[in-house]
Amino acid sequence: MKTRLSALAAVAALGLLAATPAAAAAADVAGVACQSPPPLHCSGADCAGPLIVEPGNAVDAKTGRKFFLDYPCDLKPGEKVVFILNIHGGGSIGNWQRHYFPAMDYKDRYRLVVATPTAATATPVRMWVGAADDQHLRNIVEMVYGQFGARNIKAFWLAGHSQGGMTSNRIVCTDVFRDKVDGWLSLSGGRIGPAQLSPKFGVPGTRGGTASSAPANVSAAAGGTGARPGAAATPTCDMSYIFTTGDLEIAGLPESSPWAEKYGCAARVRRADIVDDRPGWVYDTTRQGEPNPAWGRTARPGTAQVFVYPNCQGGKVVADVLRLDKGHTEGLEPRVTEEIIKMMLAAK
Repeated sequence: MKTRLSALAAVAALGLLAATPAAAAAADVAGVACQSPPPLHCSGADCAGPLIVEPGNAVDAKTGRKFFLDYPCDLKPGEKVVFILNIHGGGSIGNWQRHYFPAMDYKDRYRLVVATPTAATATPVRMWVGAADDQHLRNIVEMVYGQFGARNIKAFWLAGHSQGGMTSNRIVCTDVFRDKVDGWLSLSGGRIGPAQLSPKFGVPGTRGGTASSAPANVSAAAGGTGARPGAAATPTCDMSYIFTTGDLEIAGLPESSPWAEKYGCAARVRRADIVDDRPGWVYDTTRQGEPNPAWGRTARPGTAQVFVYPNCQGGKVVADVLRLDKGHTEGLEPRVTEEIIKMMLAAK
């Protein structure tokens, strides 16, 4: 899915962020000067092609590949942080993912370290399928732990959109990650306890936009056995788990969760809806000539329903977030982003 930033984000009132100078209050980390607001951010007229293809402000020293590293600018020595590895979907790139799930906007408030890489493999679109990409992700994790200190990382979450979510599902219980990762945020990247896809889900203009036409359905390479956009393979390791999806891309959200059952959580509880009066930053601008609501339309305000399974063993968090009248590619709005981050931080 080819994507770039939305001019609709001008109403988000963050100003011309890409052009805003910002001094780093913290010492540079891995050669990356801290900036608040984050660098290479988009707003209004700054939402242009050259910005979205920027590869990042940090370098994987072992491969020379660039990625984005966002962290609190007033970070103190020994301060605890939450680390999020933010993985884009098939056909996308790192800077689009930074704006699709914009945890970077909350890095200072919630003490977040957010790393957002770009896959190198193109088969036929950019996807996380190669050994080199897996090694790149491992290198980033090793660098973040080394630079910020393993003792200072109080939680580590994988967050992945679409095929990036399936990739998270595939790697989360591997040797490198299973003893580090505390939670997985699946951003339309498969649900533990499947959510059936809408019959209309798919890329517009590709064999009628049916579910079988979606690039993310390359499950064997992308997400491992059993993984596909609506369904995740059941992990064999322990972690908290949050699933979010647009209600137009699924046929229905299950009322139960085998992951909640694993941790003895109480019955599902619906929290107050999250109402956003501002749009997310991005959407798939290349597919609006022949729009498919299940795939995604333009960025716009919205309402999200939040379902949690309380009182889980070990302080685990298990939750579903259903974004109403949204498809697969509209970026998350600011309030729903913040509420998801709060749930991530609440997990023990």
